[in-house]
Amino acid sequence: MTDPPVTLQRTTSRRTRKTGQTSGTNDRSTIARAWESFTSGEASVRGVRPQILASWYRCRDTYDVDPNLEAAPGASDHTDHRLDHDVLLAELGGIAATAGQRLEGEHGIVAVADGRGRVLASWGDPAVRAHAEKSNLAPWSAWAENTTGTNGMGTALESRGPITVTGPEHWCEGFHHWSCAAIAIRDVVTDSPVAMINVSRWSAGIPAQVTSWLARSVAGVEAEIRRRVVWEGKIVVERVTDLSSRNGGGSFAGFDLGGRAIVADETAQSTLGLPAAAPRVEVSDRARPDWPELSTVLGWATKRSLADPQWTGRARLSGTEPDAVVPVSLRPILAANRIIGILCEFGSQNGDERYENPGEPPALPMPQRVIGVRKDRVVVLSPAEIRYAEADRNTVWLNTDRGKVQAATRGLDNMARELRPFGFCRVHRRFVVNLRRVAELERGVKGELLLITDPRAPEFIPVSRSHTAEVRRLLGV
Repeated sequence: MTDPPVTLQRTTSRRTRKTGQTSGTNDRSTIARAWESFTSGEASVRGVRPQILASWYRCRDTYDVDPNLEAAPGASDHTDHRLDHDVLLAELGGIAATAGQRLEGEHGIVAVADGRGRVLASWGDPAVRAHAEKSNLAPWSAWAENTTGTNGMGTALESRGPITVTGPEHWCEGFHHWSCAAIAIRDVVTDSPVAMINVSRWSAGIPAQVTSWLARSVAGVEAEIRRRVVWEGKIVVERVTDLSSRNGGGSFAGFDLGGRAIVADETAQSTLGLPAAAPRVEVSDRARPDWPELSTVLGWATKRSLADPQWTGRARLSGTEPDAVVPVSLRPILAANRIIGILCEFGSQNGDERYENPGEPPALPMPQRVIGVRKDRVVVLSPAEIRYAEADRNTVWLNTDRGKVQAATRGLDNMARELRPFGFCRVHRRFVVNLRRVAELERGVKGELLLITDPRAPEFIPVSRSHTAEVRRLLGV
């Protein structure tokens, strides 16, 4: 059990309690003026932290959240919790309940929410809880950004590490009397948020010590997640190795629920285009095959398996050579009655359900701007300024005419969807390129295709074999 948070009253100045301003943030009146301008339609404002301004852009331009909202909407009664997620939520509940006892009389409450921003329980000062009920900061309310705007819980779902939101940094005016700090716990395999802990205060600031306590509070929970994932990886390796040894003519691979390869026999490694390697039980060592169609099929298989552990499926995938087809059978790998991975047998068609390719998903609507962050500034970009996007795990870097900028959007898959309407194309598992900016093509030492978007710079963007034919078609070469 993590130590409860520091006493708030002794660490909060009189001025902070009066204004609701978190230590180290910009002046409240400056932020309030910026909020008024931005909600009125200004393209950009100054004096607001980049993380908050990026959230404001999402709330206004993507989610269309009403800035005059005074209470959070009710949450859906549909739940997609897995049993292991419920265990994490119960552990967080114990931490929050202990902390809530310390916050009674200190103008604070502690809440636990699930990975969709739905509050499950809260503890703390009875007077503050009464204020919270008016804002619907209570169990079974929805605090994700797409429903309730910039707030500690919702913005933590879009970020990494602790996030604080103070006074008029909240997108909705009805929450401007609140200060809050939150941190989300993420599944290390899928990177999706699974739980959250949040501290909120009424007309009082959030001391810096609270964010440190939040980080410490989840550290032990995240360590347990990592330990469990390594154990699951070892189980996947055992199952696939045993199956491969008993079926000498087969071609087998085991994937985690995020679509990364944990283990593959020699034939499967060649099929997947993976380098020969020992089994990858550590998440950081696992490899995602550069085969978009397979990634889509694995996502389909994971969704079906989680709904029915006895499910089996089959698919026919396009190979790297023209007109080549790779049949594959899929089924879940279970341990302790939980889905821990997906088994693929290449060259086989034994599953009950056949995968039907739905075709290219429709492009998402998006304003004619892309939001990035550089140091302490938000950068507003035209898509035409961006030459290519490059992934560093779930962080996306935009290479632009104004230099390198970190994208506010996380995940290259999400970035690719946003940029697709503007002539961008996924060319590699790490790169999305603005095809309108491609100036030259070159062959690499191994015959691979390389794209150059700025001949003046030493940049060579690799095109994977699975994308080469499509890139050539789109470029007309």
